[in-house]
Amino acid sequence: MTLATTNYLTPTGREEAWRFTPLARLGGLHDAAVPLLSRSSLIADALPAGVSMAEISAADYVTKSQTEDQISHRVFESAQSVSELKISAHTELEAPIFLRRNAAGLEPECSRLAIHVGAHAHATVVISNLGQSVLAEDIEITLEPGSNLRFISLQEWDEGSIHAARHHAIVGRDATFTSHVITVGGSLVRLLPTVEYSGPGASAELNGLYFATSGQHLEHRVHVEHGGPAAKSRVNYKGALAGDNARTVWIGDVFIRAAAEGTDTYELNRNLLLSDGARADSVPNLEIETGEIVGAGHASTTGRFDDEQLFYLESRGIPAAEARRLVIRGFFAEIVSKLHLSDVEERIMLRIDNELAEVGK
Repeated sequence: MTLATTNYLTPTGREEAWRFTPLARLGGLHDAAVPLLSRSSLIADALPAGVSMAEISAADYVTKSQTEDQISHRVFESAQSVSELKISAHTELEAPIFLRRNAAGLEPECSRLAIHVGAHAHATVVISNLGQSVLAEDIEITLEPGSNLRFISLQEWDEGSIHAARHHAIVGRDATFTSHVITVGGSLVRLLPTVEYSGPGASAELNGLYFATSGQHLEHRVHVEHGGPAAKSRVNYKGALAGDNARTVWIGDVFIRAAAEGTDTYELNRNLLLSDGARADSVPNLEIETGEIVGAGHASTTGRFDDEQLFYLESRGIPAAEARRLVIRGFFAEIVSKLHLSDVEERIMLRIDNELAEVGK
């Protein structure tokens, strides 16, 4: 698929898709005048039988999806190669596939990844983003009929990092896609988890966790497009903010087209404000073109720290700082426990504990 790019101009911030994003802090990733270094920055650990990863020329890769995101189009123009991860049909993996980011510092760069899951294959792919980077990224995931993929993306960036990425999944007939997006690091992170369906009986579950402290801007824009019949989607994102000028943005768009009869969908976003000066924007959207659906709904809540919970714990002899930590862990437990990776779960919660302690000083 050839993607035209001439109509994708540098955003000004007045566009709907960019009105929440501080463009001056994007490190030039959105700016057509700023060159992007093409670099394959993901490293795979030892791959099991039935799994391969190779670098192919971007000119030889056929893009299966379309997007209006300007940064993705900059990636398509600038990336010279695509890292292609293939999981063969009928392969069933018990252990996760780990992809580690080889961060290169603060020079703007771009990266492309394609994940192809063969028919009736079952796998978990974990992408670990650590270190310092200014990265524009596009990830395209294709699930063949009957396949099952758990996709885990960990944003544990060092201070000063900038990351803008699209995670796009194309879910085939009777396939199941589960996404877990964890964002606890970086100066500015803007992620676009998106899903489309290519056959009936497909299912997608999108879970997310984000924790922003002073000066961080963490933005997640979820889009699920039900274009065909009998597909299911669930979206559940939770965020907490602590410290002055901590900022999060969550946009949840679900589009049910006229042909998508039998759709079953629900999206939920909850935000917890832990201090004054923090701001969370939450915008759920639901567009329906047919009444022949199983169900569709959305909910969004943003609230302050529950002083009653804190008082309950303190009245039982638990110090205030420890009580606060326990409440935050309880809030995030629903999302973190779904990772089923005990070392990653504890590492994420330990980082949140440490950053919360720094805010409280």
